[in-house]
Order: sequence, then C-alpha cells, then structure tokens
Amino acid sequence: MYTLVLLSGGVGKRMNQTIPKQYMLLGGKPMIMHVLDKINSIEQIKKVIVVCAQEYQLPINLMLDQYGITKPVEYADAGDSRQASVLSGLRKVETENVIIHEAARPFVKTEEYLELINEMHENVITGIDIPFTVIKGHENVESLLTRNELVNVQLPQKFNTQIILDAHEKAKSEGKAFTEDASLLFYYNSGIKIKIIKGKEYNIKITTRMDMLIGEIIYDEIFRRRK
Repeated sequence: MYTLVLLSGGVGKRMNQTIPKQYMLLGGKPMIMHVLDKINSIEQIKKVIVVCAQEYQLPINLMLDQYGITKPVEYADAGDSRQASVLSGLRKVETENVIIHEAARPFVKTEEYLELINEMHENVITGIDIPFTVIKGHENVESLLTRNELVNVQLPQKFNTQIILDAHEKAKSEGKAFTEDASLLFYYNSGIKIKIIKGKEYNIKITTRMDMLIGEIIYDEIFRRRK
C-alpha cells in the first residue's frame, strides 16, 4: 500500500496572482483537483497527505466535496522550502511505501500512476531525455555537459518510506539542500538502486503564466478529449 504526499505549499510568486497557482482553475477546475481526481480510484493509494499552509485546508476540504473526491485526505504543514515540506509530509506517512507528487503537475494520467506503482523496484522516478544542449556556467562557460547522459527529472516518484525519510532527516540535520528527492536519496544512499522510467513530455510543472497557457492547450488536446 502507498501514501501519496502531495506538495501544495507553493505561494506562486512567479504567477503574479492573489492565490497560489495550484488552486487556480485549469480547464475550469482547480489544478490540485486534477491530481486528486486521477488518483481517487487507485486502490493501492491508501490516503493522501496534502502539504499546504493551514489557511488552505478548509478550502481544499470544500473542493473535495465539490468534486467528489472520496480518497482519505490528511494535512501536513508546509515548510519554508520544498525540502522542508516533503519532510513534513513524510513524517506523517504510515505505509511502507510513499509516492511524492506536486499539485503543480496536473497532467499525470491514472495509468501512469499505476505504471509507477507496478514497477518492481522500490525506488522509482520518472524522467525524459533533454532535447537541448546544456552547459555549466552563467556569465561564462565553465564546462560542457553531455546531453545524452542527462535526464529531466519529473514527478511523481516512489520510494521506500523509511529510506527516504531517513535521508531527509540526515539532510535536515546537516543543513544540506536539494531541489528534489531522488538526488537527496542518492547522495545519502549511493548504493541503493533508483530506477528511472520514461516520463511524458506533457507532464509539465506549471510555474509561470506561460505554463498556464501551455497547460490549457495540453488539457484541451489530451485530457478533455478523453472524457
């Protein structure tokens, strides 16, 4: 059985809106509800822990009723960073395995969650090839990176709960910062296999207004037509 830790603590500064992006309407429905709708029928996911600011717990509860979400939902307080928010959610997980996802990635299909769950390895992430050239440096070129050795990391990701929790606790105690959880786990457990499975190009993270425009197109072309 799995628990889904759903990160919904972002404040959406780059969107320039009065509410965080994950509660904005996408295809006429709050972004976070797209995620919860897709996992609502997945039996292997026992419950969802939404990591958010306390002020959004009541509005989310109202949305759950409005959109017919029956999956049990609990809450954890968002931290002052993504990493702190993940740890806050992980500390409430009681199942042996956990899936980490974020409300700003609404374009994951139910069958794609099932593909992740059914993968035989305990620790699995999704990712896609990088289709452009990447160099290291800002004002000056510092070094070259080999494109075919790199992966654009996506979510959702699944882990053994105790292993990823222990790694997060170590990172917190040592004051180390990571931008996502597979790299954090690899840093503290380089001997543990972390499987990469093929992600989807439409599984974008919505961060900016341009992303919202692209997201509406993705929803119309791929998701609305499935209904």
